Amino acid sequence: MGSNIDNVKVEISVVLGRSVIPMHQLLRMGRGAVIELDSHQDDPVLVLANDKPVARGEIQIHGDKLGVAIVDLIPGY
Repeated sequence: MGSNIDNVKVEISVVLGRSVIPMHQLLRMGRGAVIELDSHQDDPVLVLANDKPVARGEIQIHGDKLGVAIVDLIPGY
Protein backbone atom coordinates (compact mmCIF):
# COMPACT_ATOMS: atom_id res chain seq x y z
CA MET A 1 0.00 0.00 0.00
CA GLY A 2 1.40 3.48 -0.94
CA SER A 3 2.00 6.19 1.60
CA ASN A 4 -0.41 9.08 2.03
CA ILE A 5 2.05 11.39 0.29
CA ASP A 6 1.41 9.48 -2.96
CA ASN A 7 -2.14 10.87 -2.93
CA VAL A 8 -1.16 14.54 -2.49
CA LYS A 9 -1.63 16.62 -5.63
CA VAL A 10 0.56 19.69 -6.30
CA GLU A 11 -0.25 22.27 -8.99
CA ILE A 12 2.89 23.15 -10.97
CA SER A 13 3.06 26.43 -12.91
CA VAL A 14 5.88 27.90 -14.96
CA VAL A 15 6.35 31.65 -15.28
CA LEU A 16 7.97 32.65 -18.55
CA GLY A 17 7.97 36.36 -17.73
CA ARG A 18 5.80 39.22 -16.60
CA SER A 19 4.33 42.38 -18.08
CA VAL A 20 2.38 45.38 -16.83
CA ILE A 21 -0.02 46.91 -19.34
CA PRO A 22 -2.78 49.52 -19.12
CA MET A 23 -6.30 48.15 -18.59
CA HIS A 24 -7.56 49.73 -21.82
CA GLN A 25 -4.92 47.75 -23.75
CA LEU A 26 -6.01 44.52 -22.03
CA LEU A 27 -9.65 45.19 -22.88
CA ARG A 28 -8.80 45.70 -26.57
CA MET A 29 -6.86 42.45 -26.89
CA GLY A 30 -8.17 39.79 -29.16
CA ARG A 31 -7.02 36.66 -30.90
CA GLY A 32 -3.43 37.04 -32.10
CA ALA A 33 -2.53 39.81 -29.65
CA VAL A 34 1.06 39.66 -28.42
CA ILE A 35 2.05 40.55 -24.86
CA GLU A 36 5.71 41.49 -24.55
CA LEU A 37 7.35 39.93 -21.48
CA ASP A 38 10.23 41.19 -19.38
CA SER A 39 12.37 38.13 -20.19
CA HIS A 40 14.55 36.91 -23.02
CA GLN A 41 14.66 33.61 -24.87
CA ASP A 42 17.50 32.11 -22.81
CA ASP A 43 16.40 33.44 -19.40
CA PRO A 44 15.52 30.82 -16.80
CA VAL A 45 11.83 30.32 -16.03
CA LEU A 46 10.36 30.27 -12.54
CA VAL A 47 8.72 27.03 -11.40
CA LEU A 48 5.90 27.40 -8.87
CA ALA A 49 4.34 24.67 -6.73
CA ASN A 50 0.91 25.76 -5.45
CA ASP A 51 1.88 29.37 -6.34
CA LYS A 52 5.14 29.24 -4.31
CA PRO A 53 8.51 29.52 -6.11
CA VAL A 54 10.44 26.26 -5.76
CA ALA A 55 12.92 26.18 -8.65
CA ARG A 56 14.35 27.79 -11.76
CA GLY A 57 14.41 25.91 -15.02
CA GLU A 58 15.05 25.99 -18.73
CA ILE A 59 12.43 25.46 -21.42
CA GLN A 60 13.02 22.32 -23.48
CA ILE A 61 11.23 21.30 -26.66
CA HIS A 62 10.74 17.62 -27.51
CA GLY A 63 8.85 17.30 -30.78
CA ASP A 64 5.58 19.12 -30.25
CA LYS A 65 5.83 19.02 -26.43
CA LEU A 66 7.25 21.68 -24.12
CA GLY A 67 9.00 20.79 -20.89
CA VAL A 68 11.07 22.41 -18.17
CA ALA A 69 14.46 21.11 -17.02
CA ILE A 70 15.13 22.10 -13.40
CA VAL A 71 18.50 23.81 -13.11
CA ASP A 72 18.36 25.30 -9.62
CA LEU A 73 16.24 24.74 -6.50
CA ILE A 74 15.17 27.78 -4.52
CA PRO A 75 16.40 27.49 -0.90
CA GLY A 76 13.74 26.37 1.53
CA TYR A 77 12.40 23.52 -0.62
